[in-house]
This record gives sequence, structure tokens and C-alpha cells, in this order.
Amino acid sequence: MLTTILLMAPPQNGGSAGSGYSSLIFLVLIMVVFYFFFIRPQSKKAKDLKKYRDALKKGDKIVTIGGIHGKIVEVQETTFTIEVEDGSRLRIEKSAVAGDATDQLANQQK
Repeated sequence: MLTTILLMAPPQNGGSAGSGYSSLIFLVLIMVVFYFFFIRPQSKKAKDLKKYRDALKKGDKIVTIGGIHGKIVEVQETTFTIEVEDGSRLRIEKSAVAGDATDQLANQQK
């Protein structure tokens, strides 16, 4: 109980000003670390994925976020029409494309 009271007591000889600055510096340092290790890589990855989706064209093999593998047969402004294994055609949103099917097939064969 006594240690709690001593820890909560204000510092003597004007030490409170230095404590405030060190807390502010520590908070800024945490924000910088979060930006460089979490926010910046996430936004870079999202930008690269958007660029990849915009560059897709007819004939590319893709995988959707739901795991459906298909080949693009028609490109619209916000959607793709893909053809799946049995010849069925599906219309999907561009945002539903997760990646390139040829890359995933190569990874599975390793």
C-alpha cells in the first residue's frame, strides 16, 4: 500500500516537466512504429492488388476469394465473366479476385 502511494506522489524538484516530454516522445515513437510496420505495408499491398486486378485481361487464369478457379472470358468495367472447369460461366466482381491461378498451381506442384 505504501509503495502505491509513493508511486502516485508527484516528483520533487520540478521533475514533472521532463516526465511529460518523455511520455509524448514515447507516444510519438509508438505511432511511428505502427505506421511503418502495420499501416504502410497494408496500404502498399492493397495498392498492388488493385493494380493487379486492373491489369487482368481475357484469357488470364484467376482464383477468387471464395476459392473458385476460372479463366476470364469477358471483362466489364466492374465485373469479370469467368469460365470454370465444366464450362459454366460466372459473373464476379473485380474485387473478388484473390490472385493468379497459375502461381497457385506452381506452388502446389513444388
